[in-house]
Formats: sequence, C-alpha cells, structure tokens
Amino acid sequence: MLEVVCPFDLKKIKDVERLSWDTVESYLARARELADGIDERLSVRERIAILQKTADILERDAEKLALAAAEEGGKPLSDSRVELRRAVEGVRNAAEELPHLIGREIPMELSERTSGRLAYTFREPIGVVVAVSAFNHPVNLIVHQVIPAVATGCPVLVKPASNTPISCINVVNALYEAGLPEDLCRVVVTDRESAEKLVTDPRVDFLSFIGSAEVGWGLRSKVAPGVRCALEHGGVAPVIFESDADIEAALPLLSKAGFYHAGQVCVSVQRVFVAEEVISDLTEGLKTMADKLVVGDPRLAATEVGPLIQPKEVDRVEAWVNEAVKGGGKLVTGGKRLSDTTYAPTVILNPPADADISTKEVFGPVVSLYSYTDRKEAIQRANSLPFSFQAAVFTKDIDVALDSVCRINGAAVMVNDHTAFRADWMPFAGRKHSGLGVGGIPYTMHEMTAEKLVVLKSQVLG
Repeated sequence: MLEVVCPFDLKKIKDVERLSWDTVESYLARARELADGIDERLSVRERIAILQKTADILERDAEKLALAAAEEGGKPLSDSRVELRRAVEGVRNAAEELPHLIGREIPMELSERTSGRLAYTFREPIGVVVAVSAFNHPVNLIVHQVIPAVATGCPVLVKPASNTPISCINVVNALYEAGLPEDLCRVVVTDRESAEKLVTDPRVDFLSFIGSAEVGWGLRSKVAPGVRCALEHGGVAPVIFESDADIEAALPLLSKAGFYHAGQVCVSVQRVFVAEEVISDLTEGLKTMADKLVVGDPRLAATEVGPLIQPKEVDRVEAWVNEAVKGGGKLVTGGKRLSDTTYAPTVILNPPADADISTKEVFGPVVSLYSYTDRKEAIQRANSLPFSFQAAVFTKDIDVALDSVCRINGAAVMVNDHTAFRADWMPFAGRKHSGLGVGGIPYTMHEMTAEKLVVLKSQVLG
C-alpha cells in the first residue's frame, strides 16, 4: 500500500493500493487490444457527451475535490479552488475542440502523373497513451494528460505522482461516472520499477511525462522506437524589468508568481533582472509583499503559501539560500525555515551568478533580483542557462517590449505580466532542457492523433 500524507503536518490521509506489475501489464494488454481495433471505439459524439458530463461532475464536486487536492498536495485551498475551475474549463475545451480535429484535401490535379485521384487525410487515435504526472497541480495536470487521450479515443494508463494519487483517482472516477468504460482509462499506482517497465514497453505509442528533466530525458532514451513523447520539465523563469515599468502594477504579479504554491511551479518567477535605476524600489516593494504573505496549513482559507512537498525539499532550499548569501548575495527577507515543512517567502538581491539559486530551478518560495545597466546584456544573462520555458518583460515602451520578446530565448514571453500566466487552451512548452512537444488541451489532442492519407483512384476522376 502507498501511504498518502498531508505535506504540511505529515499526517496520514489514507492508503492507496499499489498495483503489481502483473496487474499493470493486464491493463496495458487490454489497452493495446482496444487501440488495435475499432469495434469498441467510442464515437465522437459519445466522447463529447462523456466529456461534457465529466465537466459537470467536476464542477458539482469542485469544493470537495479542491480540499482533497490541497490536503495531499499542499497548494493553498484558495489556489486549489482556482485549479478546479481551470480543470472544468479544460475538460469543456476538449469537448469543444473535438469537432475541429480534422484532416484536409490533398490536391492531385497538379500533374498528369497524379491526376485521376482523390486524396484526403483524416486524424485517428495514435494508440496507447501512458501519462506520468507530477504533484504540483494534482487535478489540472491529470486533465491535461488524460482528457486529450479520452477525447481522441486513445486508451490511457496514468501514473500519478506518489504524493498526490487521490486527485488523479478523483478525476478518473468522474470520467467513469460520466460513462467512460474503465478499460479506456486506468490509474496505475505502482513502484518505480513497474512504472519504468510500463513506459518503455513496446506496446505504448505515446508518452506524456511531467516531472524532472533528469527522469524525463532518461525515460525518453529508453522508450521503444517510434514512441511519440511530450515532456514537460522545469524552468528557471527570467523577468526583464525596465526602468519605465509600472512598479505598483507589477509587484502583485511578481509576488504571486514567485511565491504561488511555495514556488513549486515550473514557470514560477525566479530570476528578475532589474534596471539599476529602480532596483531599490522594486526590492523594497517585493519585500513588503513577501512579509505580508500568510504561510501555513493549505486547508485553511487564509493561507497564501503552503508547505513544500517533502521536508527534504525544505532542507534543499535552505542550503541553496545559505550558499547564495555566503557567496555575497544580500538576504532581503525570509531565508529561514518556519517548520520542518514550510519555508519563509524569500527575496535575495544579486546572488552569485554561479550559485545554485541562479542556475537551477529552485522549486521553492525564493525570488532573486539582479541589477543591470544594459538590457541586452541582462537578456544574455537570462538566456545563459540550458533551460527555456516562459519568460516576461515589463516596460511601457512597445519597441523595447518587442525587441526583448525577440531576444529572449523562451517558448512564451509575457509582456507586463508574470511568467506563470497560462490559459489552458494556449500552447505551453519548454525548450532545450525544459521539455519536448507542445502542451495545452488542443495541442495535446493534435499530438495524440496521427494523420492518415487516403488516395482513391478512379477513371471517373480522370
């Protein structure tokens, strides 16, 4: 059995059955059988109906599911409620997108050799999907990995993070209640060895992985030939803050994106490069906001910053901050553990460029500020790491904004908004070490289908 605990007080929530490889393999064998045939495939209208009903069920149970997510994942209840609203929107978005997942006509009258033919494409399910998920958005990540598979008609086996299996089970149970046959979607709570056997099995057609780059790239190197992969790893999100930017408007955005879910978000604000003329004002403003944040039990409505997912993560963040301060960074605020499971929202000014806090994803409630006199040089510093995900620039000058957008190495650049902004229907992707493929409900649906060409030859067409 897998014991699930609340990361805040480490008290047991419940035990979840851990499946043996024999059971996992039986699920995979059945998924392969379903993927290889069309007789049991649900029609588009049936899938749309199931998705619409699933959204209704999630909306009906939103408060209960948000509390469960906060309890097992540590994200404050107020933010978990937002996550549930996003999840409902995501499921409905999949239902709305499904009629638009179509092929195209290929012109055949372009030469005498190819004439007399009608050619068109259509999209079909790619096959068996295996989804390996992360803890930090225990409901919405499952929606992003599982719902596109259900929408496109792919049998899916989902392995949730070992810290947050309950939310995954809750989402899949909503699908069952909405009418999805259980063989089309199975939750696989199992050990690491069985999970790797599942991911690397040649019967799998698509791997969706959200987690560390080390594990994700390692799994990709082991998957069977031809398996399509979508990998979503971490970032070390940079912000360029120009001297003309609106500090008052920017501060709540930077504070939210830096300390939201205790910084345990792959696109959290982590490195803020600030024009020297305004760095004192921005530093003082961010300190004031950080000091006001309520850190504590994620199940309480007043809590704004919850625990880190495990005590060892508090140890790691503490060590990184201590290293940065010892190396010459100025500790503006925070810089201390509040308990075995929580760490104070922390602001550091000008930490060393080679410190862990400056070069790796902190995944904790720490924001570092770096002064600059030359924007282009600051962007070079922002681009210097092997990570590339979402970034931001704050300025009132449209030319500076667009120039920065073009120079920043990122899959998405927000202008006068924080790096963690996301709408679930927009493309969401890491580059370089940060990932492979494109997420977002419509984009994942496209990835989980394959285009098939049909060519009809007839004398009538000639």
